[in-house]
Amino acid sequence: MKGDNHVLKSNKKGIMLLITIMIMSMWLAACGTKSADNGTAAGETNTTTETETQTEAPAERTVKDAQGHDVTIPANPQRVIASYLEDHLVTLGVKPAAQWSARDGSSVQDYLQENLNGIPTIASELPFEAMASFSPDLIIMGSESTVEGEKYEQYNKIAPTYVLGDDVNKDWRQALLKIGELLNKSDEAQKALDDYDAKAKEIKEKVASVTGGTKSAAALWLFNNKFYVVSNNVSSGEVMYNELGLLQPEVVKEASAKATGNWSEISMEKIAEMDADYLFLVNSDKGAGAEALNDAVWQSIPAVKNGDVFEFESTSSWLYSGVQANTQILEDIQNSIVK
Repeated sequence: MKGDNHVLKSNKKGIMLLITIMIMSMWLAACGTKSADNGTAAGETNTTTETETQTEAPAERTVKDAQGHDVTIPANPQRVIASYLEDHLVTLGVKPAAQWSARDGSSVQDYLQENLNGIPTIASELPFEAMASFSPDLIIMGSESTVEGEKYEQYNKIAPTYVLGDDVNKDWRQALLKIGELLNKSDEAQKALDDYDAKAKEIKEKVASVTGGTKSAAALWLFNNKFYVVSNNVSSGEVMYNELGLLQPEVVKEASAKATGNWSEISMEKIAEMDADYLFLVNSDKGAGAEALNDAVWQSIPAVKNGDVFEFESTSSWLYSGVQANTQILEDIQNSIVK
């Protein structure tokens, strides 16, 4: 019996030892799994961090311009020169490194000076040495003619140079969106357009309440004793006819069809013939005689006799296009005919 008890006790000890070993094995396996899980989690965290680092905005990017140039530009340009495109820069809240000017800097885009006052000027011809002196990090050109011949290569040596191209440049909305894209301000560009359209709609309703949708208008520019009429789809012509729904005189339609620029020279007789209800006059001859305004034919025009000629100085925005220019034109028209 003692032998049997001894065997029985030995078996019990063996069984207990086996159970203990199994429990320890299971515990170690569980710990291993937990460690592996923690390791994987840590690995995943590291991988995510590496991925996030890899997807951060690059220091620069390459875009193709209207002429097919691959232009490598800074991710966020700081010293931009976009001559005669400053309306778009102002709309986007960007101060250019230099602003467009003519006549040795004495002529600038006056209507933008509230935002550009103090910004140095660069001649409209954009001399290479002058351009280089401002150390731009991005040059934006509107018209393709500004970089004809070997000019593009010269400008591109100074700074990455992007050409909007004539098709985009003549459409101020597309030009604003493209410049917004280049400057990482696409959202701001779209919001500016949305706000502008809302304002145009509001003013159109006010104008229509006065005109009943039956009044015609034309914009004239008096310069060196000669008159010019704006085309129906640009600048103040776009605002009058497309945005506000004022009617086009046939003479304006004819002039627009033949136009080679935004403004076309027009005779006094043609002005009298157009018989517009409202005339908006940009007077660059103010203070210099303006003999044309004393002409008998001018004085006989119905809008003149009725007191429906609204005069603006050459410093106004009526010769330009863009959110800033067009907004000011909208307000000028509202203030003129909505009493």
